[in-house]
Amino acid sequence: MTQKILGIRIASMRKLIYFTFVGGVGFLVDGGMLTLLSQHYGFDIYFARLASFSLATMVTWVLNRSILFRQEVDLDRPKSVEYARYLLVQTAGGGTNLAIFTLLIMLAPSLKDHPVIPLAVGAIFGLAINFTGVRYWVYSKKVAHV
Repeated sequence: MTQKILGIRIASMRKLIYFTFVGGVGFLVDGGMLTLLSQHYGFDIYFARLASFSLATMVTWVLNRSILFRQEVDLDRPKSVEYARYLLVQTAGGGTNLAIFTLLIMLAPSLKDHPVIPLAVGAIFGLAINFTGVRYWVYSKKVAHV
């Protein structure tokens, strides 16, 4: 019997919580790199955002693959294909994140001085896209281990 709370499987809730934690690590990498590049090295904020997103994506892929979804990794699928899928999902979530980030800066230009604020708002919206895609497309096949 599957245990549920408010109609949601406990195992799914646990995955979402851990996925959010890994996303939090990615957020720290993303926000730290964004701040470092834009505020301390004077890079254009949008270039800095692209660089910070790229690094955060690599970090979260490694963590999700090796910790959270290690039982669901398809050992027959090349890592390059898995990473391409992961990157595509993250790009969709990141696109949502970036669109919200850009919109908030356009609406409130003073946020350029505090770029982590629009980054956080965008991250919240990208989470649903990322979790769904990673859980049900990137790591959808559970491989039986002999």
